[in-house]
Amino acid sequence: MKLRVMTILFAALAFSASLQAKDYKVQKFGVKPDGVTMNTAALQSLIDKASARGGGRLLFAPGRYLTGSITLKSNVELHFCEDAVLLGSTNPFDYMNRKADEKKTSDVRQDNSNMALLVADRAHNIAITGCGTIDGQGLALALCGDSLHHAGIYIDKNYNNRRKRPSELVRPKLFYFEGCEGVRIDSMELRNSASWGLSFDLCRNMTLTNLKIVNRAYWNNDGIDVTDCHNVRITGCNVNAADDGICLKSYHADSCNDSIYVSDCEIRSSASAVKFGTASYGGFRNVTVRNIRVFDTFRSAIAIESVDGGAIDNILVDGITARNTGNAIFIRLGQRAGDHSGSIHNVTIKNVDVEIPFVRPDIDYDLRGPEVDFFHNPFPSSICGIPSNTISNITLENIRISYPGRSSRGMAYMPLSRLADVPEEIKSYPEFSMFGELPSWAFYVRHVQGLTMKNITLTLQADDFRPAFVFDDIKDLKVEGYTLPSNKTTGQFVINNGENCLITPSACGWH
Repeated sequence: MKLRVMTILFAALAFSASLQAKDYKVQKFGVKPDGVTMNTAALQSLIDKASARGGGRLLFAPGRYLTGSITLKSNVELHFCEDAVLLGSTNPFDYMNRKADEKKTSDVRQDNSNMALLVADRAHNIAITGCGTIDGQGLALALCGDSLHHAGIYIDKNYNNRRKRPSELVRPKLFYFEGCEGVRIDSMELRNSASWGLSFDLCRNMTLTNLKIVNRAYWNNDGIDVTDCHNVRITGCNVNAADDGICLKSYHADSCNDSIYVSDCEIRSSASAVKFGTASYGGFRNVTVRNIRVFDTFRSAIAIESVDGGAIDNILVDGITARNTGNAIFIRLGQRAGDHSGSIHNVTIKNVDVEIPFVRPDIDYDLRGPEVDFFHNPFPSSICGIPSNTISNITLENIRISYPGRSSRGMAYMPLSRLADVPEEIKSYPEFSMFGELPSWAFYVRHVQGLTMKNITLTLQADDFRPAFVFDDIKDLKVEGYTLPSNKTTGQFVINNGENCLITPSACGWH
């Protein structure tokens, strides 16, 4: 009886809330769908009014709605009909720029990277839904900012003179939501930011579902960035990004990403598909990544990095299929920044199928990631800590990787007798190419305690003179089932724990 009364009460409350919520057809409030009229003031006034009255939906009929930065408020939903397009202004002065000291967080960046077309600051119960489009017109916006900078009108103190482009600190994102509770974004097409696409900082209880994200109009164009958020679900999204596809970041040393679930997404990227880091001050825990399809991606299918003192713990990656992708798995524990040492514990990666080409996989991108600027043979997957800080308890299971081979002893040759010459790069930016030429073709593992490899299948598209595996300073290694190319049955495992030792699989009792 008590349960029934509670059910009726909750239903009554939900019905009451639905009565209070109101639909607002934006054109009735002075918002013009002509693609020319600047609607910033009219949209902001309507959002403020709807929120003050308890909430409601702003309905966008078919048309093109031009605007600068607008701020979402609590209990407000933006709902876009098919063929409704929200267009970002191409004038950088139409974007809000909150100063860092107004953010009142422990964020270490201290920059203006919170500029965006859609901004939300500590709002609750906000949503963006429908089957319309939000287009940041990022290329035109970035080029306008570049021209104004050179004219001395729009000053970028961090202008990238080497690459001749404005920094990401003055190029607005598509979304920047900070400290929000209850965020829902569903079934939209989101495209063409001048910088990162969807950026969420210190948010809780957030769902991103069935989104099409095309963010390759300019440089540093990540797809989705989740920074120190709790209880996040990202499902059924299609991401095509000129930088990282789905990226978990941690800029707050006193926080972390916790309880993140990513599944059934398709990703193309001129950087990495799914990435933890590079920013890693607080860390990442209780993260699940399932059923990800990766195509035409320059860097790693999965990259897990702690280089700023953050703790990474309890990570499950289950199901990655990657084609035409530059690297399969990259796990890195370094010490680039931060006040204390970081850690990587308890990571399981399983059911991975990756095909790596010999040539650059993102050649069709107009704005490609930076070239590797040294000669090298194809890179293996890497799991690397540092001498003073080891990675621990890693499991790789049901891993299939096809490598291109074609390595040459004349190309940046790194013989096994020179394992000590592979640089540690303790303070460097983490990337699978960071160590330069490596002495193995499939896996390079260093400074790890507790690695289990089960059912590893490795193939070569052409011969490679290097061994498949090099393990340097590793403890508690277990290999349970592997398949290597038929012409590579011996001399494929090298273990160095004090002295170089070339061994065959049978010498270790592996099978």
